[in-house]
Amino acid sequence: MDLITSLKQGDQTAMEIIYKKHWEQVFDAAYKRVGTEDIAQDITQDVFISLWEKRETLEIRESLTAYLMGCVKYRVINYFKANLTKAKYREDLYALTGNISPLYPTNELAVKEIHKELDEAIAELPKQMRVIFSMSRKQEKSNNEISTELNLSIQTVKNQLTAALKIIRKRLAYLTVFFF
Repeated sequence: MDLITSLKQGDQTAMEIIYKKHWEQVFDAAYKRVGTEDIAQDITQDVFISLWEKRETLEIRESLTAYLMGCVKYRVINYFKANLTKAKYREDLYALTGNISPLYPTNELAVKEIHKELDEAIAELPKQMRVIFSMSRKQEKSNNEISTELNLSIQTVKNQLTAALKIIRKRLAYLTVFFF
């Protein structure tokens, strides 16, 4: 009996074999499309959970690999659709802070408030993350320069910057309510 037939009959061992055999390929496909490890892992999990939940009605026309890649494609599309509005708000907020005319005192106050909130968000970051973020954004140093200066791997610097931006965006997300 092949793996697909066993899977359709609810064989958990078949599911485990499929998972182990295809996990890396599914993850890599998701990661290439979204560029964020956490989100790629979520999408990968969703693909395999969906495969298990739909096992009884599963219709694989080509190969299991092609089916899984199709699942990744649609999960990624759904992810971007769901986050499109959030991203648009962030872009608008950045555009707002960069394009506000200093002739209007209320706008100047808004910019000062945003900068104050940003500084507070940065101050709340863990020490190493804060140092890396400040070196990157305030001192405008490259990831290579930061990694050399702090004796860290480039990947660690990238991971810290990604995490810092995620924390800061989350912390400042409420500002979109006030300005849009």
